[in-house]
Amino acid sequence: MLARLLVRYLKPYKWLLLGVLVFQFLSAMASLYLPSLNARIIDEGVSKGDTAYIWSTGVFMLTISLGQITASIIATYFAAKAAMQAGRDIRNDVFERVSTFSEREVSAFGPGSLITRNTNDVQQVQMLAMMAATFLVTAPLLAIGGIIFALQQDVGLSWIIAVSVPTLLVIAGLIIGRMVPLFRAFQHKLDGVNRIMREQLTGIRVVRAFVREPIEEERFREANTDIMIVGRKVGSLFVLLFPLVMLVLNVTVIAVLWFGAIEVDRGEVQIGTLFAFMQYVMTILSGVLMASFMTMMIPRAAVSAGRISEVLDADTSLARSDSAVSTFPVPGAVSFRGATFSYPGAEHPVLTDITFDAAPGETVAVVGSTGAGKTTLISLIPRLFDVTGGEVLVNGVDVREADLESLWTTIGLVPQRPFLFSGTVASNLRFGREEATDEELWHALEIAQGRDFVENMEGRLDARISQGGTNVSGGQRQRLAIARAIVHRPGILVFDDSFSALDLTTDARLRQALWRELPEVTKIVVAQRVSTITDADRIVVLDDGRMVGIGTHEQLLETSETYREIVESQLGVEAQR
Repeated sequence: MLARLLVRYLKPYKWLLLGVLVFQFLSAMASLYLPSLNARIIDEGVSKGDTAYIWSTGVFMLTISLGQITASIIATYFAAKAAMQAGRDIRNDVFERVSTFSEREVSAFGPGSLITRNTNDVQQVQMLAMMAATFLVTAPLLAIGGIIFALQQDVGLSWIIAVSVPTLLVIAGLIIGRMVPLFRAFQHKLDGVNRIMREQLTGIRVVRAFVREPIEEERFREANTDIMIVGRKVGSLFVLLFPLVMLVLNVTVIAVLWFGAIEVDRGEVQIGTLFAFMQYVMTILSGVLMASFMTMMIPRAAVSAGRISEVLDADTSLARSDSAVSTFPVPGAVSFRGATFSYPGAEHPVLTDITFDAAPGETVAVVGSTGAGKTTLISLIPRLFDVTGGEVLVNGVDVREADLESLWTTIGLVPQRPFLFSGTVASNLRFGREEATDEELWHALEIAQGRDFVENMEGRLDARISQGGTNVSGGQRQRLAIARAIVHRPGILVFDDSFSALDLTTDARLRQALWRELPEVTKIVVAQRVSTITDADRIVVLDDGRMVGIGTHEQLLETSETYREIVESQLGVEAQR
């Protein structure tokens, strides 16, 4: 999974990677050549007192060292550039993939997990890509080349290399093998911390209203402690690895000096050769250490790559057809034909055999008790979900056969919980149509009964809106969301209980303005208040996911007991006002 992901996203930057390989090769060859020159200075220059040879060879070594430094800098720059660009591409693809998900897939992964996968997980893969590009040539060249050059210096001490290198590999392998499940658990715990943090930030008002701060703090503390425990175990393995590596390294140096001194005493090896051999041994172990360090990153990056691939490979329930319809025969029409919908794993369908029509320009209201399936019903219109039975036609085309961008362009949705983005009033209103003029924005605000309060805001259309619209009231958020949908110029307006935060007077004025200013737009209205929908062309009554009545207000009062009960209960409430 990890290799496939790296190949896929590093392939476009193969020329940068080729540059990395070339300059890393030059840097590694310079590192391997320098100890031989050092041995020559000691054996041929110092021992014979040849000052000229020492200076000339020293200048040559200095030149090679500067070239090595330059090659390493260039290689690191190319590696960083390729890795960062690959990380950018992965984040873009994950974001684009998530944007195609329906509510079903988003709920299955969880918003907190999706955020972690597109940030921390991508960062792990990105860092591995950089380290792999940096050490891919250097580590094996230093290890293999160091062995060859060391044997050229002294074959008699080669047994030290044969012992130290496998020992180092065994130590690294044992520790890294234990890290794999810990990294997987760490990422899972990180998902939990992000999820709890997101819930607490989003629901801060509810937390404070119910005085749940101590309980939520304890909940976060437990999740934080869990991730700390796993992180401490990972850290303990890291702490254990480096002392063991240094132990092997230092014991190897001692062995080279000890047994090399015996050979020097016998006259079998010169001092310069011994020091060169020791430098090559250090180079070999450095190469092995580089490879081990990179290998340590592989388990965590592999877990992250698997989590990223799960998102990229996930099949969205909003399947897009190559022959999708982008031109619609009946703009503004909405039809339900035996529509049935069930959530995955549910024992009973949420909606069963829903059938009704909304002609262009008509107003169709949907009412019912809590849990009757009203929000689910209208979510089928913009294809936030796909029906599990029957069909939903919008603009005369089954939504499953329609081009999604073209479909969404014709629909203006005002959700039950309106969400505003950080920015200004104008940027939020232009969310669906960036080319809208200021006059169009003011006109939409006037229809949505929001002009007065926007005019009183500092900056008016340029007034700041915080994320989620938390710096305006619930009623103001609803009116801004309605104005945003109007600016979009849709053929179908869908209101999911979008008037609940408005007082009766504002509600009445807004509906009158909508009906007067947008007579050609089809309006699908979900409402709790009967007064909001009494003038609708048709009212659909839902009860436990089934359609138990359809008609005008007057017709339903005579024919539908469910609707009559809703009206009677609300008239009592409104009479008390």
